[in-house]
Amino acid sequence: MPSFLSAIETAIPILSGFIWSEFFLVPLLSGVGIYLTFGLKFLPCRNIGAAIVSTWKSRKDTKEPGDITPFSALMTALSATIGTGNIAGVATAIYLGGPGAVFWMWVIAFFGMATKYSEAVLAVQYREINSRGQFVGGPMYYIRNGLGPSWAWLGVLFAFFGMLAAFGIGNTVQAHSVANVMLQTFSIPLLTTGLIIAALTSLVIIGGVRRIASFASRVVPLMAILYIGMALTIIGTHASAIPEAFKLIISSAFNLDSGAGATLWLAMRWGFARGIFSNEAGLGSAAIAHAAAKSSSPAEQGNVAMLGTFIDTICLCTMTALVIIVTGTWTDESVQGATASAMAFSNGFGPIGGIMLSLSLAVFAFTTIIGWSYYGERCAEYLFGMRVISYYRALWILAIVIGATIELNLVWAIADILNGLMAIPNLIALLLLSPVVFKLALKHD
Repeated sequence: MPSFLSAIETAIPILSGFIWSEFFLVPLLSGVGIYLTFGLKFLPCRNIGAAIVSTWKSRKDTKEPGDITPFSALMTALSATIGTGNIAGVATAIYLGGPGAVFWMWVIAFFGMATKYSEAVLAVQYREINSRGQFVGGPMYYIRNGLGPSWAWLGVLFAFFGMLAAFGIGNTVQAHSVANVMLQTFSIPLLTTGLIIAALTSLVIIGGVRRIASFASRVVPLMAILYIGMALTIIGTHASAIPEAFKLIISSAFNLDSGAGATLWLAMRWGFARGIFSNEAGLGSAAIAHAAAKSSSPAEQGNVAMLGTFIDTICLCTMTALVIIVTGTWTDESVQGATASAMAFSNGFGPIGGIMLSLSLAVFAFTTIIGWSYYGERCAEYLFGMRVISYYRALWILAIVIGATIELNLVWAIADILNGLMAIPNLIALLLLSPVVFKLALKHD
């Protein structure tokens, strides 16, 4: 038995590495994004300005069908998306792929906007109303209702993987990140942090999507503005280094000389992988939140949804990358991940910088727990009906405490696998239903 368990522990990271490698999911996600971008005639790029204006106006409540405003749907999606990937993920991409990885994060985000747009269009087009009168949707619904009963099994697979993946990437690993940050920065015991997070989470999720959306609409904009403000302060004090930073990013993105640093392939590989991990375009998760939006126009909600990728990767990830580069932290090969980001902010603000970043990471991770609780809940409801919701929430709260207090190296790898498996049914549906997306989008354009 020990040898069997040892073999499993060895195999899981290998499988995770393959799924998220340049041989499988990275080209698949990239390819679908490129196909949708061309099929939409670059609509997400052309409509970015109008989308920002309409999203801001959508903060006000309307009588449109749905449960939450389009703005709240976006904030709910961003609460689950903005997390450790924006801080640790960017630093990891630069460490493994060089500064050029940032350029390829921009590229994948550009095409990812079309993917996120398409997911939201289909989510609103094929959503349903459950037994409690709530609007529910997402990949499992647009697979079943859009592709027909013969494809229902694919929707079941998505919901199954999504329900389990939520406990990994959306719960335990986030709780673990917060608990460790609190321990290292403020010497707060792991169990104490876990119990506090569990208590706060229960207060939010017990109210369902409306309370989650209300929480996200207040917290997400505030934390994004504060984080960008911190980053811009450091970037501003290193203004003379900004032109060189962009020059370094672009030149390194096409570097063919392995002796001078990361090669073109490494920059592309890690830029794509970390960019996708950060904005989740193609996983289908954000579509679950957008399906609850008060909107009668799938294309309008698509415009709102695509801003999630723009804000997450183009804005927040770029801010993190510039802080790491202009402070010179990226040249220190002894640090990577969140440690590198913390050092960069410390270089900019002094000791208080590391504390501020730790608090940002904790808030980012906490909002991810809130957002993913809704995703997992909807997946569980799809599989087992409304009767499972109370049990799922209880398990969710318990998992937070467990995640905060135990080592999760293997759970990280399993979570990556489940996230990757979520994407496959969704990408198949996006390709098969792309004519519907193109028709609805271009009719509205």
